[in-house]
Amino acid sequence: MPPPSRLYTRTGDQGRTGLGDGRRVRKSGSRVAALGEVDELNAALGLAAAWNEQPEVHGLLLELQRQLFELGAELADPDHPRITADKVSGLEKLIDRFEAGLPPLRAFILPGGNPASAQLHLARAVCRRAERTLWQLAEQEAVNSASLQYLNRLSDLLFVLARRMMPEEVPWKPES
Repeated sequence: MPPPSRLYTRTGDQGRTGLGDGRRVRKSGSRVAALGEVDELNAALGLAAAWNEQPEVHGLLLELQRQLFELGAELADPDHPRITADKVSGLEKLIDRFEAGLPPLRAFILPGGNPASAQLHLARAVCRRAERTLWQLAEQEAVNSASLQYLNRLSDLLFVLARRMMPEEVPWKPES
């Protein structure tokens, strides 16, 4: 094994990777795909935080990134769940708080508006993909139900935050 000072280990060169519980699994497997989607979501939130200039939202995005690391740790070691119903209800409270004062939705809105809003919309889309991938994993093996709920609520929270950041919502109008 190479010295620990090297980033590369060569242990994944044959298409397998190690999980936190010590198992070696295929890199093409559903669990690794879910881990990758959660990692991509975390990076998307980091980019959204970098564009955000509101201290309260910036701090919230950093906390959500920490929670996504918890979800990743849970996926890497499924015998030790980390996402709880309390985290899901915490997201629901945040949705209610940030949605207060927003006009009711009467149409689909186009993602964008400004860089902060656009990044949150992108993070929302990545979150929905991560949720779909986690559901695919759940069809094959046991998955913490709170984690599935967490990603569902997180996408809703990201949508509400994106709406709050938009200077003006642009409704989608179907071509007729």
